[in-house]
Amino acid sequence: MSSIVIVGGHGKIALLLARALTGQGHSVRSTIRAEPHGAEVEAAGAAPWTLDIESADVGDFADAFGAADAVVFSAGAGGDGNIDRKHTVDLGGSLKSIAAAKRAGIARFVQVSAMGVDEPLPEDTDPVWRAYVEAKRDADAALRASGLDWTIVRPGALTDDVATDQVQMAPRLPRGSVPRADVAAVLVAVLEDDSTIGSQFELTSGPNTISDALASLR
Repeated sequence: MSSIVIVGGHGKIALLLARALTGQGHSVRSTIRAEPHGAEVEAAGAAPWTLDIESADVGDFADAFGAADAVVFSAGAGGDGNIDRKHTVDLGGSLKSIAAAKRAGIARFVQVSAMGVDEPLPEDTDPVWRAYVEAKRDADAALRASGLDWTIVRPGALTDDVATDQVQMAPRLPRGSVPRADVAAVLVAVLEDDSTIGSQFELTSGPNTISDALASLR
């Protein structure tokens, strides 16, 4: 049994991940921005820990992480149209989480990113979308340079369809979609598979089981 902290624990993927991990006997602590979110986190089997990603410092993050075996960064500012929050949550939250993992002596770090964020953006790109893409891109670059045992998962367009266990993974894929439930299942598999350390891959629905898709990355 492992102890895992999910940053951004009230998100849809995070709740599915917590339920899957605790169902396998793992201990999960999920950070939440507001105490009312705690009931949903507890219903997913995780222990809520109130942590405002934007105002908290690295020490606060390290306190939340404790002696966990792994950190999953799954936080995001969402579609509120606020450019500043892309920097303070999607990027700043990741940077604080990386620094806190180092401070707490936690090597394993899995990050949920987004497909295509390394691709150049057209000049007429919407400013909010540009801020989101650049935040995810820079967060991924920081994690790759961190010295931690990292894995970066870059899903395509997210849906609320049921899990299928039918996916494809590769460093680059054609645009596609994937159920959040399958993303959560991939994260569970990644946490259990040390061969994914140092891997960055895009993820969409496809013809392979999750185990076969992970094996194809080796």
